[in-house]
Parts: sequence; C-alpha cells; structure tokens
Amino acid sequence: MKITFPQFGNVYIAGKAFLEELGHEVIAPPVCSRKTLEIGTKHSPEMMCLPFKILVGNYIESIEKGADTILITGSCGPCRFGFYSLLQDNILKDLGYDVDIIVFDHIGEGYSKLKSNLNKIINMKSMKEITRSAKLGLDLIKRTDNLTQLSNEVRAYAINKKEVDIIMDKYYIDTGSVHGAKEMIELINQTEEKLKFVKIDRNYTPIKVGIIGEIYTIIEPFVNLEIERKLGHLGVLVEKSMTPTSWLEHHVFNYPFGSKEENMKYKLAKPYLKTLVGGHGRETIGSAIYYKNKGFDGVIQILPLNCMPEIVAKSILKTVEKDLDFPIMTLVVDEMTGEAGYVTRLEAFVDLINKRKGNINIG
Repeated sequence: MKITFPQFGNVYIAGKAFLEELGHEVIAPPVCSRKTLEIGTKHSPEMMCLPFKILVGNYIESIEKGADTILITGSCGPCRFGFYSLLQDNILKDLGYDVDIIVFDHIGEGYSKLKSNLNKIINMKSMKEITRSAKLGLDLIKRTDNLTQLSNEVRAYAINKKEVDIIMDKYYIDTGSVHGAKEMIELINQTEEKLKFVKIDRNYTPIKVGIIGEIYTIIEPFVNLEIERKLGHLGVLVEKSMTPTSWLEHHVFNYPFGSKEENMKYKLAKPYLKTLVGGHGRETIGSAIYYKNKGFDGVIQILPLNCMPEIVAKSILKTVEKDLDFPIMTLVVDEMTGEAGYVTRLEAFVDLINKRKGNINIG
C-alpha cells in the first residue's frame, strides 16, 4: 500500500511519522494550494462545502504522486462529512482512479468493519502493541499542536514577528524529509528551541482572541488564509478552540463519555442550544462562552459556506454576543474568498477590541 490522507492541519505531520513507524510507505498530500482548490472545485458538486472540495483536490494530487490507498475518518449526524467517503469514492472512480478508501467509522460501518480496517493499517496482534502505537500517535499529534500554539504565543510578543514565520516555514519544509516518529520528534524539539531564542517584548500585553467554528476551517491554514499568522502580526495572542489533539481526546481516547473540557462546553452552550445540530455547532457556542469566562477579549467564528451546523451557531452567537457584551465576528470562507477583504475585517476587529480596552498602541 502507498497510503495518503487529507491535508488536515498538523495531522499530516503526525500521520506521516506514525504510519512510517508502522512500516507503511506514505505519500503525504502536498500542502494545500490554489491548485488543490481548483482541482477539487472542478470535480466536486457546486454546492458542496469547501472542505469537501479541498479533500478531493488532496486525493487527486496524492494519487498522481503514486498513492493507492486513502485513509479518512467517518462521522454521524446532520453534518455532510459522514457522506464524504461515499461521494468522493464515486468521483474518483468516475475519473478513472483505482484507489482503496479506508474509512474509520464505528457508527456507519459497525465495530467489526472498523476493526477490520484498523487491522489493515496497524497489522498488530497484541493489545500491548496496539496501545503503544495509539499512545505514540497521540503524542505526535500533541507535540505538533503544542508547537503551533507555541509559535502563536511567541509571535504575539516577538519584536520581529517574521522571524517566527521563518522558523515555522523551515519546520514545515523539513517535515517532508524526516522519516518516522523519532526523527519527527527531534525536529519538533529543534524547532521549539529556535522559538525560545526569538527576542520578545516582555512589557507588551497582547489582546487575546479565540478561534471557534467548524474544525477543518479552524485548523487548516490554507482554508482560513493563515488567520493565526495574520492575527499574530497584529499583536494578537491566538488560541484555537479545537485541535486534532482535542478531537482525538474527546471522540476516541475518552469514548463514549467524552473529554472533560468538551463536555464543559456542551454545558455552557445548553442555555442557548439544547440539541445536537451536527458538526461542531454546539461546541462553537460553548467555546465562545468558554473564552469569555477565560478572560479572552473576543472570538472569531470561521465556517465554510453552506455549513448548516455553523449557520445555526452563527445565528445564536448574536444573542451570546449581546448577553455577554463580548465581541464576536464571523468569517465565511469558500473558493471565492478574497484575501484583501478578509485582512481588512481582521484589522477592524482588532481595532475594535483595542478601543474597547483603551489601548493606544496595537503592537
């Protein structure tokens, strides 16, 4: 097998190292680009959401590099993500591509099918080996997520913010040439050390903004137009409400009860939304309240056009904003989103928060 998977924020970094550790040949998807989007848009139904189109582009680019097996998770509820694998399989077959799509989904496929699919990838007999591999995979994802957050924190305080960008760009380039978990962890260690030597303004107090919304648009930099970097260059300390780590801890490692943090967000959202609307609509509302309680200065909701769960959340967030006197901005992204208008809105939002706080210097 020559395995590939969607470009999904930092998951591709941890996924590549983890699968190589299991002895697989990995064809990591190219970093998302305008070309990826154009390919995916060309071959996808017009009204499908942006993540669907990007994933189709990811797969085609990876197949053309030699991949013959695609890994993807499943889903349930009103979100269309649960149907991605079926629709995308049909699209790829219609285009003449002969690939095997392995879906990890205990709800739609059943536990026996899930176990069979896991065995295709893990190919281990003992529970000890499986547990070791699972812990290694989680550690890799945690390390990559923590590194991204560290870069966000350093960038907010950095005197020369581009220095952080250069360090992180080098890291992303180097992930393509290292092999296995040990080399990947060493690269992460080296990058963390470099970030520690970036000169910062210790007298500066940044405003804090949480990024909430649909998980893919939160964690995939190409889709959200590098919002973490853009806000960092405006002197903002950024934190994402969801990461691959938090998703795994909630849906996999603490199944079926869920993680403590996400369950708390459900409780926070309950006065405004009592039922599941699919996707991460309920988490979005709970996260907004969570960041208010945590002392953040505002939140930005990001969602792909036509995302029903987030559209429901968007309408409720107007009430949350009014009730809590808490700045909330919504950004909707699709293949037509222009960067200039996007940046202007970010700058205006940051200016608004600074004026509320009585700040003269933006940073």
